[in-house]
Amino acid sequence: MENDDYQLIDSGSGQKLELFGRYLVSRPAGQAVWNKQESDAEWNKAKASFTREDEKKWNLQKGLPTEWSITVSGIKFKIQPTDFGHLGIFPEQKPQWRWIQETISKENRPIKVLNLFAYSGGSTLAAAKAGAEVVHLDASKGMVAWARENADLNNLTNAPIRWIIDDVKKFLKREIRRENRYDAIILDPPSFGRGSKGEVFKIEEDIIPLLNWCQELLSDDPLFILFSCHTPGFTPTALGNLVSQMMQDKAGTISTGEMFLEGTPEKFSLPSGAFARWYCGDQ
Repeated sequence: MENDDYQLIDSGSGQKLELFGRYLVSRPAGQAVWNKQESDAEWNKAKASFTREDEKKWNLQKGLPTEWSITVSGIKFKIQPTDFGHLGIFPEQKPQWRWIQETISKENRPIKVLNLFAYSGGSTLAAAKAGAEVVHLDASKGMVAWARENADLNNLTNAPIRWIIDDVKKFLKREIRRENRYDAIILDPPSFGRGSKGEVFKIEEDIIPLLNWCQELLSDDPLFILFSCHTPGFTPTALGNLVSQMMQDKAGTISTGEMFLEGTPEKFSLPSGAFARWYCGDQ
């Protein structure tokens, strides 16, 4: 396992215990239906814990800073507890961040990337580090600001990244009309979300139109599609089928799999979503 600042320490009984740099954090994890492997004493070392019972809230211990930074897959992230129980990073994406960097770095041509539902910018920064031009889109003004802070942490302040706050459906339709094209598209849609002006996104209703619009925005020589998801029922096979239909007119290979939070080999990995990738060559 690569050496970075994140590690899953334990999981079980509907909880996960994670190490973010120097600080242990306990959060709910409904998929952790097995028993914990570590003792209560180890879990009680957590500097922060989040609960969804009664009211959603953090229990923050003395000595925990309001924010700090960690490095995952060579990318620096600002970590800060949010009202939703998030911390500004989804570490299960780190194999995808490595793949993005490796895939773009092998290309001897300019690559233009579109990152949708881009959150705090892990995939955006991975692509920018590899030399790509990136359009980063998220409906949340606060998350785009957070992503820009992460860019600053990675000395990418002046990298060719366009930061856009918009509803994804409106943006894609506008890009099609403008005849803009992208060599790679990354998307990690939520189960449900609202656009910058209250527009509703429901993945079961919107995913096929969304992928069709993405297909229209691909350049004549596309490099890859990376589609990940945390919605129950959107399994690796389901994502692979969607991407296969989307890219049926393009020669390439598709790989699929589960995403995991991982710790030491003796600890259970924690399933945390699925992904499907289309690549123009052999994966």
